[in-house]
Amino acid sequence: MKDFLTEEQVKVLKLTHKTLRDKKLADRIKAVLSLNAGFEYAHIAKILLLDEVTLRRYINSFQEKGIDGLLECRYTGGKSQLTSIQLQELKTFLTANTQTKAKDIVAYIQKQYNISYSVIGVTKLLHRLGFTYKKPKIIPGKADRTKQEAFLKKYQEIKSNLKQNDQIYFLDSTHPTHNTTVSYGWILKGKHNDKFVKTNTGRERLNLNGALNLHHHTAIVLEEKTINYKSTIKLFKRLLRKHPKGKIYLILDNASHHRHKTLKPFLKKHRRLKTVFLPIYSPDLNLIERLWRFFHTKVTNNHYFETFDEFRKTTLSFFRNLNYYQEELQSLLIDNFQLVPNLQLQT
Repeated sequence: MKDFLTEEQVKVLKLTHKTLRDKKLADRIKAVLSLNAGFEYAHIAKILLLDEVTLRRYINSFQEKGIDGLLECRYTGGKSQLTSIQLQELKTFLTANTQTKAKDIVAYIQKQYNISYSVIGVTKLLHRLGFTYKKPKIIPGKADRTKQEAFLKKYQEIKSNLKQNDQIYFLDSTHPTHNTTVSYGWILKGKHNDKFVKTNTGRERLNLNGALNLHHHTAIVLEEKTINYKSTIKLFKRLLRKHPKGKIYLILDNASHHRHKTLKPFLKKHRRLKTVFLPIYSPDLNLIERLWRFFHTKVTNNHYFETFDEFRKTTLSFFRNLNYYQEELQSLLIDNFQLVPNLQLQT
């Protein structure tokens, strides 16, 4: 059927193809143009991953009704075996009771409505009802939303009243271990494309005490033998030297070394330091937690370090050179805090 199209038809088909977002409709135009170019049905069907019957149906539609017939969508979707009331009941049940396996939903429908579905059929049904397969989000069970809201109100007041030399820092410690951590990544399909990362039996870890400046996206991260009130005072002194003028607001969690009795006289002596404690069970309100996660993404995940010394040097170099990641940190380190939702967790 080579050259059965006029030049005008070819032009219109090509222009239409450029405007289509639907891949399947675009393939129909490719099929007609390929046939016009002299390719065989079997060859076109193989390239476009179609069967020849479907391909010939597209050609017939075009010959009978033109481009409108070619792009006509006859599929209206499968009709559910469940009534609209039963579908709403099923949706309500699944919203309240998360199911991990499609076959369990098949069994539920069979028991509840005496209607048989295949696993594939119920999976399509779930998509039509608006469900998707993903993990629930975990939140601290004892987090108090009221206290979180009170903290944010105080935080916004501090931000709105900052003077020229005032600073806000988020403080926390982390303890990365010299051991390989694997994480998800894009890998070619197939067992022959599996990727392997060496592991070790390292138990050594670093003790890092850090303070993150939200405004400048910079951080002071100190390596310590242990994290205690002494290392906390050391970090405080470092901040005082860095900012000789203005108030320094310190956003802290409720770790024992942040509330140690030795800190009181130090803070009384250095009144420029203003401690602001986070509500308990509220790690999402401490922005430096995002920096720790970013560190693992860039340094430890899917990476093997032969020696602890190599692991240590790479880690400390990362925090000394945060300016290298400024563009990414600007979008990551923003105070768009997520409060614990008001809900009753399903057990």
